[in-house]
Amino acid sequence: MKVHFLEDNQDVPLVLDVLRQLRPQYDSAALQAQITKQMAQGYQVVYVKSGEEIMGVAGFVVSEKLAWGKAIYVDDLVTAEQHRSKGVGECLIHWLKAYAKAQGCQQLHLDSGVQRFAAHKFYLREGFHIASHHFSMTEIK
Repeated sequence: MKVHFLEDNQDVPLVLDVLRQLRPQYDSAALQAQITKQMAQGYQVVYVKSGEEIMGVAGFVVSEKLAWGKAIYVDDLVTAEQHRSKGVGECLIHWLKAYAKAQGCQQLHLDSGVQRFAAHKFYLREGFHIASHHFSMTEIK
């Protein structure tokens, strides 16, 4: 499996289709607009492709924080439903770890919804640890 950086090419609509499996609140146009906006701020997207099919997608940022030092934060990680349990997620995690090292990062982070038990099992198997609780205010009043 080979990981590719998302560029302005024929794969964009297919990548968006897979990302929408994780982010169904977006239609394709809104998702593309949001990704373009985030890319201007350092967001990057990579994907695994087999033939003409997109098997998995990861969106991430490289940043520095007082708490972590230089690290990669994975905003989005999804394997296409028909390709789950075939090593695609593992491929993306291994690629992210190698890319993090090449960028001088010491850590790799992500959040996962509390209801996503299968994802949690996968992350723990890949060597992630549950390091904190994530708190949010979804409506600031």
